[in-house]
Amino acid sequence: MEGASTIEEEVEAKITEETSPVTSNPVLNVVLTPEELIAKAIAPVKKEFLCPPKHTRPCPNNQNEDRVNDGYHSKYSKNTKSKRQLKRERQQDRKTGICPKIAKTGCVNSCVYGTNCRFSHDVEAYKAQKPVDLEGNCPFLSLKGPCPYGLACRYLGTHKDEKAMEVEGVGNERYETNELKKDVQKLLWKNCMTFPKADAQLKALGITDIYKLKKGDVKEEEGEVEKAEVEGEVETVEADQGIINGSSTAHENDAGENGASVNKTECSEEVKGNVDISLSTDDLRPIKMAKHSNEKHCSGDMDNGSGSLENDIEMHTEVEAPRTDDISSETDACLKLHPREKKLIDFSGKLYLAPLTTVGNLPFRRVCRGLGADITCGEMAMCTNLLQGQASEWALLRRHSSEDLFGVQICGSYPDTIARTVELIDRECTVDFIDINMGCPIDLVVNKGAGSCLLTKPVRMKSIIKAASATVDTPITVKVRTAYFEGKNRIDSLISDIGSWGATALTIHGRSRQQRYSKLADWDYIYQCARKAPDSLQVLGNGDVFSYEDWNKHLSDCPKISACMIARGSLVKPWLFTEIKEQRHWDISSSERLDICKDYVRFGLQHWGSDSKGVETTRYFLLEWLSYMHRYIPVGLLDVVPSKLNWRSPSFYGRNDLETLMASESAADWIRISEMLLGKVPDGFNFAPKHKSNAYDKTENG
Repeated sequence: MEGASTIEEEVEAKITEETSPVTSNPVLNVVLTPEELIAKAIAPVKKEFLCPPKHTRPCPNNQNEDRVNDGYHSKYSKNTKSKRQLKRERQQDRKTGICPKIAKTGCVNSCVYGTNCRFSHDVEAYKAQKPVDLEGNCPFLSLKGPCPYGLACRYLGTHKDEKAMEVEGVGNERYETNELKKDVQKLLWKNCMTFPKADAQLKALGITDIYKLKKGDVKEEEGEVEKAEVEGEVETVEADQGIINGSSTAHENDAGENGASVNKTECSEEVKGNVDISLSTDDLRPIKMAKHSNEKHCSGDMDNGSGSLENDIEMHTEVEAPRTDDISSETDACLKLHPREKKLIDFSGKLYLAPLTTVGNLPFRRVCRGLGADITCGEMAMCTNLLQGQASEWALLRRHSSEDLFGVQICGSYPDTIARTVELIDRECTVDFIDINMGCPIDLVVNKGAGSCLLTKPVRMKSIIKAASATVDTPITVKVRTAYFEGKNRIDSLISDIGSWGATALTIHGRSRQQRYSKLADWDYIYQCARKAPDSLQVLGNGDVFSYEDWNKHLSDCPKISACMIARGSLVKPWLFTEIKEQRHWDISSSERLDICKDYVRFGLQHWGSDSKGVETTRYFLLEWLSYMHRYIPVGLLDVVPSKLNWRSPSFYGRNDLETLMASESAADWIRISEMLLGKVPDGFNFAPKHKSNAYDKTENG
């Protein structure tokens, strides 16, 4: 019996030791030194702040029982509604929602659609069912003029009369630009927009003439069927695998970016003129010719001002395709400026906020701009969606006046779509540079031949960069990864040519497409590429910059690096820009972090609207940001400073309830934070993060 008692005591003592937050690590259940934790990519949090291992990051009021390791266990995190049900709810909201024109003016007769309006005109009924006002002031009070949402504003009680607002509005928030004009959208819808510059450059580069023949095109002569032969001179392009030769490869019909079936060209094995190779037809496609300016249907069914639109269409006429033997001379004649003669942007030493999908919206960029970012770039926009006039895609090009140096990022598969998109943006928007994404790893993008897929097609990369840079005077920059497959780096073999193709700057993300985020960025390879780059091409590095020490190290290790692009680090702690400029580790308090969220909410309401729809849109994007921001570990809680972006965070308590709440991995706690800023969520609200922001590769990180 004595032996049994001893065994029970040993087991109990072992359990006590393993669950003690002071003597053990909650991830490994053993005592490890800070150096050992760092070697395993675990954040060395001070022992007094650690939680027992059976819980994840806690929240106040002893609510740890509902926390599980997946981080998203919440009644809000699952959406069981069908698409049909969601559509029905949206239609119902329109019927109960007040007409925007009436809400703004307060006059029932102000709506031009009258009884045909799809919104409600019953002001009293709308007021009866409208949710109660939110706490705080209307975000438009600081602007000159009345609130554009009028009766629909969720801060209606703080509105003043129109004259008072015109006098008291200080207008310090300024304005947004790059809106999609309705007449431009109609032209894009009708496929009547002309692109004379882009089409001329594409023809001058020989893309149309060489690849105008579709697969299976034959010509019958004297009863014999001959395959069409490609004439002209083409360039030899060397890749890592050797000389590219697609002359004998037959390609199946492929769906183009615009959804239409496009037949790839099949080049003949017999090429005239002592040609070294023939271009791979997988790299280029026949461009779709712009419709003739005299087509009658382009000018029909227009609203007021259709005459001016028709005249605008007729101004542009197609340029006759040159002969292939005159390609070289025509190319020189059509290039307006040499790349070195264009307006250049000096990226040296500037803090560059990367284009970030979903979270890198205009309100977030305004937050980062206020915290020290010098250069901002819009979210990646798909070229085909822009050319179709999709308003949601054009919203990604919006620019706030506080963004002094602003660029947009586009993504496409072929030279024609990118060249025409570049011309359209240059014509309709005000931007300082246009970035072409050739590194996006998302399957949906790669499967269409865009993003990282272009890294496997250097001939197409060349055509895209040349066509885009020759079409506009706006600087063209490119963003790439090291390669498509891990261990097969190929950007170093192309970097000496990218500058001569017309790009003014190149950003290299130090990971391959296959690698994603499973390992640290390979900065040694970025340095190697930067040293090979010509002086006319600025090289920027990207990957794992999370402190001012990281920034200083990369720029000092390789002076050829102009600057570092900051991406995920800004999502976790947007005050990183302040730390770099002030050269310090900022132990920011929870109240200061909440103030940053308040600024984001105010910017979001100004951008998406202060009505119910705008409030919920702001809430959604705030929650998406919090799904990254909760990963921040306060400086005062760490044994070793600075922290690294790849460190996994153990469960810990904050120095106060708010800091503990902001460190929670639960979506329910993120929603609680949003309710502190935007009021209670509506009935049936649900949220699941779009990105798995806290995904780590256990194999690589131990």
